[in-house]
Amino acid sequence: MASLYSPLTTGALALQNRFVMAPMSRNRATADGLATALMAQYYAQRASAGLMISEGIQPSVTGQGFAQSPGLHNQQQADSWRPVTAAVHRQGGRIVAQLMHAGRIGHPSLYASAHQSLAPSAIAANGLAYTAAGPQPYPVPRAMTGADIRQCIDDFAIAARFAIEAGFDGVEIHAGNGFLLHQFMTQHCNQRTDQYGGSVQNRLRLTLEVVAAVADAIGAHRTGVRLSPQNPYNDMQEADATTLYPALCRQLPADLAYLHLMEAANRDMTLLIRQLWQGCLILNPHHSAQSGPVTPQIAAEVLQQDLADAVAFGALFLANPDLVARSRRGGPYNQPDPSFFYGGDATGYTDYPTLQLSPRAEPESLS
Repeated sequence: MASLYSPLTTGALALQNRFVMAPMSRNRATADGLATALMAQYYAQRASAGLMISEGIQPSVTGQGFAQSPGLHNQQQADSWRPVTAAVHRQGGRIVAQLMHAGRIGHPSLYASAHQSLAPSAIAANGLAYTAAGPQPYPVPRAMTGADIRQCIDDFAIAARFAIEAGFDGVEIHAGNGFLLHQFMTQHCNQRTDQYGGSVQNRLRLTLEVVAAVADAIGAHRTGVRLSPQNPYNDMQEADATTLYPALCRQLPADLAYLHLMEAANRDMTLLIRQLWQGCLILNPHHSAQSGPVTPQIAAEVLQQDLADAVAFGALFLANPDLVARSRRGGPYNQPDPSFFYGGDATGYTDYPTLQLSPRAEPESLS
């Protein structure tokens, strides 16, 4: 039985413990998608995690869905990430870049390019984009052409190369949470009649081609994939999830660095994927609809039950830069302030206090 504090080596990633900082959008990049010195401080503060997964990074101009989100599609952006990864590595940490194409989630007023969103089909998502003019409905996206799809695959591979050049230890391909790859996977927003729509295999095609392109660009051992089966976030509906995700797991490269699963009160699906996926599994556990933020106790139980090899923490890592040290003491824990989650300055970002701790043996309850 693994401990939260035991090391883990998977693919090219040698982790000092099994705490994973989940990807969390914080919207502190510049308007042109550059990482900043404040972002370097934020990530370095949390480098005691075994692995940090960056906030979603757009692999192309048309992949952007939010204001002040960072990119990795040009040299200037890649250069801006170097101080971030260097700061993390100086603290002994490991960090991968999450590549996220927002697809139909976004609004032209949120970014300088003012582009029309791209999606598998011209179907708007139900919901509101929070713009400077107030909440506005998501607009109807443009259905991607074959050329758009080929460009998208290339964009992911190029962004992955930029990530390694910028000093990241690997990349995570976001294929969940209602963003582009997830949109292609479900019939709810994919009504294509070409080779990227219709059957389960066709709807999985883009995700599998992106994974293959990224793995070819930087190595499967540096590549992870994030999924969120049956999660309704961003207006997603999955009528055939119990067929779709086993089919995907069987076709993903066996030598990927990891598979990252966001649970949505669907433990049966987690158990099924754990059985099918023989590689490293990172779980962001939410056993029921009432489950709150992941805690060290919840994470320890996940490892005790062999549900995963490492556990992703979201809000608790946001508010507790020294989460690993605090957990050894059993707390106390800072509570996150949602009013500073997205955008702004250092307030609610890099000013959460740390405890002045001396080393102590890990708690027996988390062994």
